[in-house]
Amino acid sequence: MSRMGDVLAGFHATWEFESDSVLIRYERGIRTPKLFQALGERRVPLEAISGVTLSPGRRGTVVLHVVPRPGADPLMEAAAGQLKEGCDPYRLVLPAERETLAEYYADELRAMLKGDGEPAERYLVEAPVAPRQFKAYDAKASFDGKTVNFRWFWTGASSAKWKAGDQSFPVAELSGVQWRSPEVFEGHLRLLPREAGEQAARTQVDQDPASVVFGLGYGPVHESLPFAAAVLAAVRERGAAAVVPAAAPRRDPADIAERIRHLGELHQAGLVTDEEFSTKKAELLAEL
Repeated sequence: MSRMGDVLAGFHATWEFESDSVLIRYERGIRTPKLFQALGERRVPLEAISGVTLSPGRRGTVVLHVVPRPGADPLMEAAAGQLKEGCDPYRLVLPAERETLAEYYADELRAMLKGDGEPAERYLVEAPVAPRQFKAYDAKASFDGKTVNFRWFWTGASSAKWKAGDQSFPVAELSGVQWRSPEVFEGHLRLLPREAGEQAARTQVDQDPASVVFGLGYGPVHESLPFAAAVLAAVRERGAAAVVPAAAPRRDPADIAERIRHLGELHQAGLVTDEEFSTKKAELLAEL
């Protein structure tokens, strides 16, 4: 940057450009995405950035977008491409009249980037700090920095989880984390114990004691994603961490039929749109 401390203010966030990093401060307000409010502020080292783009936005705006290197940010690693565009913490939306100024900063950033876009060997952006907790549909999840705990709710937990009892997972015994957004069907947070093997990642989440299930109002993105990122960062500090794509396992036809019936009830109640009903029904049928 030509000067340290240069500031560019946009909607929902302010970026302060420094000699070796970009400090992003997110606003607190009713219109600001809850994930941004939960993050507060983040310092992004220049070595964590692989590219910078500037493009037209909606309704007379432009968007300055910093592209993080793969593996540089535990939050984005945990999200695995599931964040909606408006919740991307690396986008700064500005009024169109500031396009010239935004282009200047984009050029300045590009000139200072030295990375080649290769995956980072370690996390370069700090993870959300512990302790963290949130309520899932079937459990209360908590993380103190060393151990993840699941405390089952009798109103939501399956009989398999009740039989297994409340669970505690030391970070040293985990190999990775799987997060599926609560904004999609069958959202969940799954921990991957080191000794469980690949089969554990294919067990139904409502039957897996190492998983908690999301639901309407349970496990919101701004609570569960920073939680997943904090656990993932702690796991990596202990050794190689893995973020496993949240693939749905093959299910019993009777289970599929029951879930389609429940989906139909939500559709009739007006809680699911025609498009959502068709899409999610197709997803369920594809699991047969």
